[in-house]
Parts: sequence; structure tokens; C-alpha cells
Amino acid sequence: MLRLILAEDSVLLRAGLAELLTRGGHQVLAAVGDAEELVRAVAAERPDAVVTDVRMPPGFRDEGLRAALELRSRDASLPVLVLSQYVATAYATQLFTGASAAGLGYLLKDRVGEVAEFLDALRRVAEGQTVIDPEVIRVLLGSRSQDHPLARLTPREREVLTLMAEGLNNQALAGRLFISEAAVVKHASSIFTKLDLDATEGNRRVLAVLAHLRGREST
Repeated sequence: MLRLILAEDSVLLRAGLAELLTRGGHQVLAAVGDAEELVRAVAAERPDAVVTDVRMPPGFRDEGLRAALELRSRDASLPVLVLSQYVATAYATQLFTGASAAGLGYLLKDRVGEVAEFLDALRRVAEGQTVIDPEVIRVLLGSRSQDHPLARLTPREREVLTLMAEGLNNQALAGRLFISEAAVVKHASSIFTKLDLDATEGNRRVLAVLAHLRGREST
């Protein structure tokens, strides 16, 4: 069971998320409607993790994201799962830029409808893993030009890269694609060779992929 702080400005969605999290076996210590309340609630309750929307009052721009970054600056070990209504790669880039992305997640709100998937993402973030919505990765991959190094990847390698960027380990990745772990290792090695990246593991592997995609966004 996780002790959670939830921040979402929509009253209906906030209630629905709180109910979903409670039914998932977690305790919602506070469910708040703006970024300032979020920061105060975290200071008062010291939760195991935070779930927050990006856009919050009063400006409805990125107040929730900025609150998440402030919380992480105060306590880099605090797991934070950020929810977004739309694919906004700039938000993802801002969230994952820093010394550590361990215990950070960025998901689209549509993912909440896949309850088991959403709860699993929260669990992984709470365990210190990095979770990125697959749609965000697909947008980043799809925006590359034909002369970009990503064009060198085979269709299967692009699938592996997408799941790799979600933070899945080799065992989970193999299960998702119905291939052996040895095949995953082979594909991953080929990907990192083609992209000229270090064959790192875990969160460092996710960060390497993100850094490459960020560095190529203007091409």
C-alpha cells in the first residue's frame, strides 16, 4: 500500500482518481485542487508518492509540473507521477531533465482508463523506476526526418526502443513482445550501436534514449 497525495483541479476526475487509487489498495492522504495545496500537503503528510496533473489553477498552464519539480528539488527521492491531457513533449523533457529521473513518471490521462496499466506504472514509479507514456515516445519517434539515425532502425527495433523508453526491463519487454530475453538483448545492442549510445541499463538507459531524442528534436 502506498500513501499518496493526489493533485487534480477537476473535481469529478479528482474524485474518480481517488476512488481508483483506493480500490487499488492505496491510501489517498489528501486530494487537492491546485499546485500550492499540493506543496503544502506533501510537506504536512510526507507521502510515499505524488500523483499530479500538469495544468493547475490559477493559470492552467504548467503549475502542476512546476510544483512537481519544486517537490523533487526539495526531496529527490520523492516518487512523482505526472498526468497530462495531451502529448506535450516539452513537458516530458522538462520533467526528465536533471540529475536523476529515478522515481519519475509521465503519463497521458487516457492511460488511467487502463486501470491495471496505470496502477502498474504508479507501482514502478514508487519503486524508483522511470515511466514514460508510450504515446509520447511514438510522437518523438514519428517526428524524426528520413536522414535521422532513427531511420536506420528496423520496425522491430523501433518497437523495442519504444518499450525501452517506457522503462521496461528486458524480462518485461520480452513478455510484451512475445520474444526471448536473448532476442531483446540482441535488438537493444543493435539499437544502441546504430544510435551511438552506451548500452546502459535501467533508468540510465531511459535517460540515454530521451537525451538522444531531445538532442535531435530540431532535425
